[in-house]
Amino acid sequence: MGNKYYDVIIIGGGIHGVGVAQAAAAAGHSALLLEQETVACGTSSRSSKLIHGGLRYLEAMQFSLVRECLHERALLLKNAPSLVKLQPFYIPIYKDTRRRPWLIRSGLMLYALLGGFNRTSTFRALSKDKWDNLDGLDTIGLEAVFRYYDAQTDDAALTRAVMSSAQSLGAELEIHARFIAGTLHNDGAIIRYQKNGKTITCEARTVVNAAGPWVNHVLAKISPQQPLQAIDLVQGTHILLNGTLANGIYYMEAPGDRRAVFAMPWQGKTLVGTTETTFDPTTDPGNVAPHEDEARYLMETIACYFPEYRNLQTNPICSAFSGLRVLPRAANHNNGPFSRPRETKLQIDRHASPRLLSIYGGKLTAYRTTAEKCIKKLKSSLPARKAIANTKKLPLHKPINEL
Repeated sequence: MGNKYYDVIIIGGGIHGVGVAQAAAAAGHSALLLEQETVACGTSSRSSKLIHGGLRYLEAMQFSLVRECLHERALLLKNAPSLVKLQPFYIPIYKDTRRRPWLIRSGLMLYALLGGFNRTSTFRALSKDKWDNLDGLDTIGLEAVFRYYDAQTDDAALTRAVMSSAQSLGAELEIHARFIAGTLHNDGAIIRYQKNGKTITCEARTVVNAAGPWVNHVLAKISPQQPLQAIDLVQGTHILLNGTLANGIYYMEAPGDRRAVFAMPWQGKTLVGTTETTFDPTTDPGNVAPHEDEARYLMETIACYFPEYRNLQTNPICSAFSGLRVLPRAANHNNGPFSRPRETKLQIDRHASPRLLSIYGGKLTAYRTTAEKCIKKLKSSLPARKAIANTKKLPLHKPINEL
């Protein structure tokens, strides 16, 4: 019996891998996704849980990224109402806040413009008589509070919902399937993976490397050898605290480096994040773990805004987790991760009839459009098929065991 053949084989079961599986299946293609552990076991369960346009990216003038994310946010609010919820976000501005009220107002106006000035993109400055109702927010030195709207999700549940959608369209999933090697030939690729102690071989017309922090690890196992993008893995840590924020999500400015940090309600507690710390490239991405100084940084930030968190003995950290994001290697080591571009890079092995595409970076919010771009880049290599669905219109439902 010959090897099983697929139009597309995807390596990696994070949000981008499952997104590509859905996009491929919706376009009528046979697809197989290989995941070394379980779906959403990596970064896609360790994010900030936000579906947002990226207000902070306006400072870096990444307008196209913000517009794209806002468009995708609107689709998710429509297609996944049980998984993606609109939330009020509050930006408190104090006398020593670096970003002044006029700058925040200007940024929110631009954000609303890029969002199409619809119901979800409105904002306002809260009057002082409303400040005392903001979850115990410190009002000493407070000059202004702006409220706007973005969305929150359970990132792991969303990832599993997209995979379930892909499977309903015919995509196949293999979990606990460790990719061993790939060999490219003129008409596609031969892929080998290990599962239950057995080595399995299959073939594909195209391969998508959606391994996230392992993207270069996977690429190094494919022959002929492909060029590896120079990247940095950036660790983002979150902490979970007792108490909850009843009014919504708070967009805070860290007291030291003035980065954006969010505090939000999460499963009956308060989630605070994230940090941006360069990860040791010699370490297995699977071993990412929070650092004490990261937890301290986040505690110092929330304590600046909410007095109830100024005593660790009465309000200790319940737990912490870390994920990794892929960013282009910094040409100047003095440039922190926050100042670097966040656009997703799609690398193909050749321009004519590509067989291999690798995804570098990517945003949770924009996973669907990233997946569609992947299939479009591979179109010249894929057989003609009749599309069976449009990912813009596919409903996403919370998995039954999570209801």
